[in-house]
Order: sequence, then C-alpha cells, then structure tokens
Amino acid sequence: MPEEKKIEELNPASRSVDVTARVLEINQVREVFGRDGRHHRVAEALIGDETGTILLTLWDDNIDRITPGKTIVVRNGYITLFRGHMRLNVGRHGIIEDSESEVAEEEINTENNLSDRSYNQSIPRFKPLFRERGWKSRGRSRRR
Repeated sequence: MPEEKKIEELNPASRSVDVTARVLEINQVREVFGRDGRHHRVAEALIGDETGTILLTLWDDNIDRITPGKTIVVRNGYITLFRGHMRLNVGRHGIIEDSESEVAEEEINTENNLSDRSYNQSIPRFKPLFRERGWKSRGRSRRR
C-alpha cells in the first residue's frame, strides 16, 4: 500500500510512495530508443514541496499531463538512481494526478535538491554460500 511522504523523506530504497509537490520546471523532451524496440519521449521535471526538490522522470504521455506551476500527486512512485543521482519515477503501476491541495511556490525549499546528492552505485560482490563438488580452494583439492 503506498505511503504518503515528503520529498526529504525519500531515499534510494523508497518504493510505493505518494508525493504531493509543485512542478517548478520541465526540462527539454528527448527522443530515445527503448528496450522494447520503439521510440519514446522522455523528460525530467523538477518538483518540490516545503522540505525539498527532486527530479521526476516523465515518459511519453505523462509529459503532456503536467505544466510548470501546477501541483500534482505522484501515486505509487519509486526512486531509482540515474548516474548516481536520485530520480522519482511513476512506472507502469503509478499515476500522476492533479492535487486538490496547493503547494505555494514561496514555501518550496529549493536549497535541498535530493537529485544533487551523489550515491555510490557499485554492485556488491557476494561469496557463494556453499561449495560445489569439484570446486578447488586455493590450489588444494578436497580428496578423501
């Protein structure tokens, strides 16, 4: 079940969150070639509330649903890291709606941009939990 959060409460592990924020600006729309073999439109919008700001990644039809100055609710959103920086995403199971409440532009904390923070995206190395038969350890075999 989605959980209502303020922007400063988001972290790289945030999943299934509802965020109410004002759209501050929308960056230029780019054309990309997707994994599904089709062309898609993608853009990033800077959104904010009284606790901070974050970049919202918009795909295809969602780009046309928002305009600067409008207050929106991102339902069932999630965070991803793009080149080590957080992005709020809508995904297949999320939606963007107009908000009934308004976030005033003068209340927005533009000093706390979560997308400016850098996170380490290294892939952790895991050790096997068991040894397979015939596996040699440090040059010695396990003969009996």
